[in-house]
Amino acid sequence: MKKILMITTGGTIASKKSQHGLTPGITAEELLTYIPRVQEICQVDTLALFNLDSTNMTPKHWLELARTIEEKYTTYDGFVICHGTDTLAYTAAALSYLIQDSVKPIVLTGSQKPIDMDSTDAKVNLLDSFIYACDDLSQEVVIVFDGKVIVGSRAKKVRAKSYNAFTSINFPYIAVILDQQIIRYIPTQPLVQPTKFYHQLQEDLITLKLTPGLDAKVLAFAFENYRCIILESFGVGGIPESLVASFYQLMNKYQKDRLVIVSSQVTNEGSDMTVYEVGKKVKQDFQLLEAYDMTFEAVVTKLMWLMAEYENIDDIRKYFYQTINHDSILNKKY
Repeated sequence: MKKILMITTGGTIASKKSQHGLTPGITAEELLTYIPRVQEICQVDTLALFNLDSTNMTPKHWLELARTIEEKYTTYDGFVICHGTDTLAYTAAALSYLIQDSVKPIVLTGSQKPIDMDSTDAKVNLLDSFIYACDDLSQEVVIVFDGKVIVGSRAKKVRAKSYNAFTSINFPYIAVILDQQIIRYIPTQPLVQPTKFYHQLQEDLITLKLTPGLDAKVLAFAFENYRCIILESFGVGGIPESLVASFYQLMNKYQKDRLVIVSSQVTNEGSDMTVYEVGKKVKQDFQLLEAYDMTFEAVVTKLMWLMAEYENIDDIRKYFYQTINHDSILNKKY
């Protein structure tokens, strides 16, 4: 029987009603009482690491999660992390970069309703997570939610209340879990590299969502104060004419010390700045990066990891397109 460590961080799954709304209050041990079948599946130890609404999750918490898993890695066969849904995709992406090529499964899950409610998705999600964590073919960082198994770097929360809250962006579900049985869509590939843990993140970045009529002063603020700037552009990517003059001035001034990444506000199918004039000329003139098919959550957390690893902007550019935990496919063409 496999030995699994369940790490709790708070979130809706462990919340109780209070006069101020739902707040985390159910212990790790109490969570397990709602899924008695888990005793037939594996041996479970619990560790209450945080007790947070996931809105309050920060990179410091991601680092603490990664450190805890590293400390316990040789003791356990897998890990199940209970987490709030609002920032679950960010945490899964961050752990994909902080813990690479993990031969042991690191499964994140949560729920849209607390586990002590009569009608809840928490019991199924939690039990499915243990089933997946105990399977011999499971590995790396994933999210298990609503019967779907999603690569940690590909997940996005797309519904605020429904049970099918998460989807996989520009990448198939690697498996589904039906009636407590795992059906794998993508064969497990043996990991060649040894598992590696990282211990730093650098938060010196800003994300800027382009909107029609955006004041160029906002763009100037981003360049003046942050090392990496993520521009969420329209469609496949481009710079509006109203910002072009300021953008060129700022890029010419800061290009050696700043990294600009253009992503799309459109969830699916990715960016391609070469399609339209508004993007093609800018990309030809400057060393911009594109998100291509990566999720926004993966772009943010990957840059935090890369900035901590590399001081030189050129090194960050070079390694940004290194595929980690299936985080990119389209960019391999470029």
